[in-house]
Amino acid sequence: MIPVDAIRAASARALSRREWLRVGGLSCLGLSLPGLVQSRAFAAPARPLAGFGRAKSCIVLYLSGGPPQHETFDPKPEMPSEIRGEFRAIPTSVPGTHFSELLPRTARLAHRIAVIRSMCTDNNSHSASGYWMLTGYPHLAQAEVPASPDDWPCLAGVVGALKPSERSPFSSVILPEMVHNDGAPPSPGQSGGFMGHVWSPLVLTCDPSQPRFEVDGLRLPDGVTASRFDERAGLLRGLEGHFGDWMRSDAVASFSKIHQQAFDVVRSSSSRAAFELEREAASIRERYGRAKFGQSVLLARRLVESGARLVQVNWPREPGDQMTGFPVWDTHKNNAPRVRDVLCPQFDRAFSALVDDLHERGLLDETLVVAMGEFGRSPRINPVGGRDHWGNCFSIAVAGGGIAGGQVVGSSDREGGHPASRPVRPQDLAATMFHLLGINPAGEFVDPLGRPRPLTNGGQVIGELAG
Repeated sequence: MIPVDAIRAASARALSRREWLRVGGLSCLGLSLPGLVQSRAFAAPARPLAGFGRAKSCIVLYLSGGPPQHETFDPKPEMPSEIRGEFRAIPTSVPGTHFSELLPRTARLAHRIAVIRSMCTDNNSHSASGYWMLTGYPHLAQAEVPASPDDWPCLAGVVGALKPSERSPFSSVILPEMVHNDGAPPSPGQSGGFMGHVWSPLVLTCDPSQPRFEVDGLRLPDGVTASRFDERAGLLRGLEGHFGDWMRSDAVASFSKIHQQAFDVVRSSSSRAAFELEREAASIRERYGRAKFGQSVLLARRLVESGARLVQVNWPREPGDQMTGFPVWDTHKNNAPRVRDVLCPQFDRAFSALVDDLHERGLLDETLVVAMGEFGRSPRINPVGGRDHWGNCFSIAVAGGGIAGGQVVGSSDREGGHPASRPVRPQDLAATMFHLLGINPAGEFVDPLGRPRPLTNGGQVIGELAG
């Protein structure tokens, strides 16, 4: 359980933030850094289980729209064309394991990857199934739903709050944009939910593939010199002294620390350096692919290398894709050309580059990499050449963080439509991620009303990965 002092602090956070905004907060410094640094919290003590805390950081590649299992990690070459599709299965670096021919680079790294072929939510809604994958808790709805302040906090937010970085103010980050359905607001499962804004990941809306890439808020505003910045920081410290005992309360003292960390980001060249992709060799940037997704994955690597705890890279939307019938990985029609020409080449390049790059830098054993979508695609190809929503069985890939690579966890049936063995639920994935990151999945946190909340919805650590 969390100490009583931490409970009081958690209950007071929302009020302290409002009071700070009333007296000026960061705005009096001329900064555009709301929510930049997450609050501190404490995880419940964990038993020393096998694999606990192997990973220092995590990168989640969220393939929004739902990648087809047949054209990625679970091909069905023995089935008729209306199920297997038009692509071959190819051998990987693990004898007896085959991936789709659309993932040749990833196939060569299969000995470093674990594939779960029996992931299931039994929910065909982008937002509701995605909510479960991103939070570890099922949504009550089976249809598309908007985000709500009552949502369960996302995994990124929980990790950032309970296991904050000791080297970087960027404990949890989402980039290059939020996930949303066509014409809809951001989907649920991407915020601090009922824990409030201070548990929400930092969202960086950006395009790292652009020349002269720069993130707003990581430099001094126009007209604010370094000396003027220091003067404003001094003014804020003066305000802290003026408010006396109120300023020394646990909640406000914590928020003052957040401000200091935000100052450090702006003033420290080392904090900003992670965003300077031009420091990377051209060959490395080409290796990840010059598209927005590939360069976002490279940015994620740089962020965890600089100390970020968890970075989630969402598959970005393309201009005008709302009217195509196949936005992101949502291939309701023309599945084959879409995965062949656009989707799989970008993913294969960026994912394999990330795994290779982390390995070469000696970071793979301490960096957990999870590639997943909200669900998979239907086993049978529909009349317009697409595959439809399918939450009954799909595949995800995991690498690094001390897991045992070169294995397949679970299996699907002959058509790739339902688990044939070892069904895995999102709460099990959440428990495994927490476990590997050194957070006790059986622990609790305290909500703003002082109520203890279990970290996972009965999730069990996936022993094949973490044992």
